Amino acid sequence: MAPPQGQMRPGRQLAVLGLIFVVLYLLVFFAGGATGGWKDRLEPRLGLDLIGGTRMTLEATNSLDGRPPTRENLEEARQIIESRVNAFGVAEAEVVTEGNRNIVISLPGENRDLGDVGDAAELRFRKVLKAADGSGQTAPPAATPTPAPSGSASPAPSGSASPAPSGSASPAPSGSAAPSAKAGASPSAGGQGGMAPAPSATPSASASPSAAAPSPSASAEPVPQGVEEQRKAVEQKVGAAAWQTASGLQGPADLTADPSLAEKLKPFGRLTPREVAVLSPEMQFNVPTISCEQLDNRPAASIKDEKQKAVACEDGAVKYLLDVGKVLGTDVSDANAVLDQTSSWVVSLNFTGDGQKKWTELTREAFNNTGQACDQTALGQDGKCRVAVVLDNKIVSSPEIQGVLTGDSQITGNFDNKSASKLAGQLRYGALPVTFEPQEQQNVTATLGASHLRAGLLAAGIGMLLVIIYSFFYYRLLGSVIFLSLVLSALLVFGALVVLGRQIGFTLTLAGIAGMIVSLGVAADSFVIYFERLKDEIREGRSPRSAVPRAWIRARRTIISANAITILSAVVLYVVSVGAVKGFAFALGLATILDLVVVFLFRHPIMTMFARTRAFLSPRVSGLGRILPPPRTEQATRTSRVKEA
Repeated sequence: MAPPQGQMRPGRQLAVLGLIFVVLYLLVFFAGGATGGWKDRLEPRLGLDLIGGTRMTLEATNSLDGRPPTRENLEEARQIIESRVNAFGVAEAEVVTEGNRNIVISLPGENRDLGDVGDAAELRFRKVLKAADGSGQTAPPAATPTPAPSGSASPAPSGSASPAPSGSASPAPSGSAAPSAKAGASPSAGGQGGMAPAPSATPSASASPSAAAPSPSASAEPVPQGVEEQRKAVEQKVGAAAWQTASGLQGPADLTADPSLAEKLKPFGRLTPREVAVLSPEMQFNVPTISCEQLDNRPAASIKDEKQKAVACEDGAVKYLLDVGKVLGTDVSDANAVLDQTSSWVVSLNFTGDGQKKWTELTREAFNNTGQACDQTALGQDGKCRVAVVLDNKIVSSPEIQGVLTGDSQITGNFDNKSASKLAGQLRYGALPVTFEPQEQQNVTATLGASHLRAGLLAAGIGMLLVIIYSFFYYRLLGSVIFLSLVLSALLVFGALVVLGRQIGFTLTLAGIAGMIVSLGVAADSFVIYFERLKDEIREGRSPRSAVPRAWIRARRTIISANAITILSAVVLYVVSVGAVKGFAFALGLATILDLVVVFLFRHPIMTMFARTRAFLSPRVSGLGRILPPPRTEQATRTSRVKEA
């Protein structure tokens, strides 16, 4: 016989809930990359504060003209940094923006050095125009400095990549003319790498900076107002006499010819790297008291503008005046760390279509020394121009170009797997649109993380225990419904955490555990609403069996509304928050949704089944003793019947 219309079948809802559990835990044990033993498959992905790891904060700096970073640039930088961090092979890294200028990197598990992930990684290929001493000495030098270019690059006879073994290192005595039959660029004395477009490598001859040709003393390029103001501040710091002397230099000052220049230009040696960065390239190059130490420590992106000339150092002792950047990092389509045929680590570069044309044209200019742009001090051993590979403010290598190169290239040198992979990752994922300064790096040990995990689980257990104790004390038999509902909700949430950790990389943190503890209160509210509504129905004279469905209908809307508000709050909090607060919001929303599932598929059906039992009708057992009418005695029943007759 079919049940009356509108009467529910609690067995169906319970069967659906059982099916959900079966599917969920099949996914936990057998899908989504489940590996290892049963215990391993039941482990959710834990955050840094639970298992230890590394957390680092990067602060975006203002540009030289004083402009703060935009929200779009900060988000683009976050995505690039996240790609760099994930290149470590740890996909559960968390990279989030915090406020309007900070990016926080959290890497659970093994402690790592994250100091390089915030490097700008601006790649520029620039011709070396002149070379000068970069020691910053104030006394006349005893001997002329000898720049040590890191290698040379020569094409095959066809002008394309050489068939010789690609990318191998071939050191030779400095200044020697002995060519190498191998391709690549030999490391210089300072250990810098070379640029090898599948060519032959040989160190170039030494060059004296004293032979530098005259050059304009001031840049004709317009500068932002903020930079101009900083230059005026530097002018006041060094004094009018020193500034006038530096502005009048037409080339690197020869302290041997005029020893008094050393004293006049001495104030420039006391400038900070940030102050040196706002000087014109010509002044940075011509003033001998400006050292490579100052230039190397300039703020990131100090020579970012590829349309202006720049000054950078190689080996920390020789500074070069560099041409405008004619091939950029954006012209590189891919970069990979690979082993060449000599088992040396190199960074292989693949250019884009337009990038390959630019690279070919740049090597043609360098090979022919078009317009005699390269000074004698900057030429290599064979009298050819060199092209500097500039990453941020430093020169990676400066090979001599020995032919027009039409193929892809390699950056070679004293790389190991780690350094080559880091450089390749920086080039592959692009340069950061914002410059950053590391603020702090915190390493959380696994022992401390385990202590946090125990504390979080203990707090969750205490919270659930208090709710259960109160439920049994106040509702008695109905307390068992609350207990079973919380257990089922906890099992659903746990299984969901395991699956989501594998599928979308959700990481459980202390904040997430806090969100789940808060969800206990939300679940308890729905119990109170339902059970108090049930009492109201009984007070109005209905029997417990008829009161159960009516109480459900009247309480259902309130329960849905209350949980919907909690879910919406969690969604808004997740969208607008950063860092650990996102984990709190996600866990709160997830636990609330699964609590609704338990409400509809377990709590209401089990209450319908309880209403059909004798225990539910017992005031002492059901917890409804204060509102159920007292049982009638036999004498009272007979008296009632007589009155009715």
